Amino acid sequence: MPNIKSAKKRVLIGEVRNARNRATKSELKTAIKKFEVAAAEGNRTEADGAYKVAVKKVDQAVAKGVLHKNNAAHKKSAMTLKLNQLG
Repeated sequence: MPNIKSAKKRVLIGEVRNARNRATKSELKTAIKKFEVAAAEGNRTEADGAYKVAVKKVDQAVAKGVLHKNNAAHKKSAMTLKLNQLG
């Protein structure tokens, strides 16, 4: 445990940011899973909606610094390929 006041504050700030990042990452994973399920079922209309939500969540995660931009591009590319395979 830190003794200096500023170090104590940094610990508290880190905990808040950690919780926020975990929440963002959880939302992201849920959105991607919903898309994956819709794509696996072959439901094009449901997959379209889930795709839009998932891409938005990926972009938000990049903006918040939870994901690296290249990792986000990789995820979006993979989802787009799956969506296009549905026909």
